[in-house]
Parts: sequence; C-alpha cells; structure tokens
Amino acid sequence: MADGSDEIDMVIDRNAFLSGDFARVFDEIAEVKLACGLAHLKVILETGELVTYDNVRLASRIAMEAGADFIKTSTGKVQPAATLPVTLVMLEAIRDFYYQTGRRIGMKPAGGIRNSKQTLAYLVMVKESLGDDWLTPERFRFGASTLLNDVLMQIAKTIEGHYQAADYFSLP
Repeated sequence: MADGSDEIDMVIDRNAFLSGDFARVFDEIAEVKLACGLAHLKVILETGELVTYDNVRLASRIAMEAGADFIKTSTGKVQPAATLPVTLVMLEAIRDFYYQTGRRIGMKPAGGIRNSKQTLAYLVMVKESLGDDWLTPERFRFGASTLLNDVLMQIAKTIEGHYQAADYFSLP
C-alpha cells in the first residue's frame, strides 16, 4: 500500500473453508480489506480445491460479504481453475448479492482460458447473467496469460490474412 498499489490480491484459506470454519475465512478477508484502505481487494477462491459448486457459491458469498471488490476463480496454479460452470456459479452469486445489497462486485475467471474463442462463451455468460454493466474492465477481466498470444494471433490474421506461427509472439 505504501508503494501506491491500487489493487490487492489474496487467496482464501481453503483448509479453513473446507473444515467449516467460515468465520475464520470471513474475518481474514475483512482484515485484509481493512488493511487495503482505498485499494480494491480481489479475493481468489482457488475453486479447483473447493470440490462442489455449492462450496464455490458459499465461498463467493463469504468473500463478497467480507468486503471483496472482485472475486477470482484461481491463481491458475491449481487445476481445474476457470471453467464455464464454476464461472456461472460465481456470476449468479454476484447477481444475487447485487440484488440484495446494490453493491457491484467484479469477477475474474483465471486459469485454463487459452484462446479467444473460449472468451466468447464467458462474455456471453456475463452479458446474460449480469448485463452490460459488467462488460467493463472494472467489473470483468480475464486472467489468462496464454490468451494474449491468441488474441494477438487473431488480430494479425485479420490484418495480414493468415495466422502467424504460435511462437511469433511471446510465449508464457
């Protein structure tokens, strides 16, 4: 914070969550949010370790109630990470939270999104679940380092009429 960060990421304690110690998870998020000051807090759920969709929904709700400005599927280090079903569960939790509180929470699916064609399904899901207000970088982002190369390849194809080799751009 002292160096000017405007966004802080944290990962929930999955062991505490899976053992049913939801108060500990909530309190830890709330403490980090307090320490963030004016910076946005992005809470990473590591959904691949949460086992069920019900757990993903509950972890999403706990994170939002504790002060998260954004919820994120994964660090990308645990598989499975971002999947369409998990993302839908999180989007629905955001929608329900918004209807109950009026607070708009952002969403970031991360890990496993590798090409621009996949992103279309995610964007449609956001539009259908939350509407146009969430189709902004302030409310929806992709966490996909390998996605950038594919987007650059698609742009090059549009301009040049053919694909570049996969190694033409930076590799993750």
